[in-house]
Amino acid sequence: MFGIIATKGQPLATPADWQAGDDMIVGLALATDAARAKFGEVETVLPYQRKVKAPVA
Repeated sequence: MFGIIATKGQPLATPADWQAGDDMIVGLALATDAARAKFGEVETVLPYQRKVKAPVA
């Protein structure tokens, strides 16, 4: 349930097995440069899959 709260209004998604503190998936609508500006370091797993650290609420 926390995953839903953490991503509300953000261009982020959580995997099905996500736990608080795990990395989050950056939505495809957000460019990598914009994701870096908004969330800091972005890990590119695949060209279409990027992860960021969970934002602190």
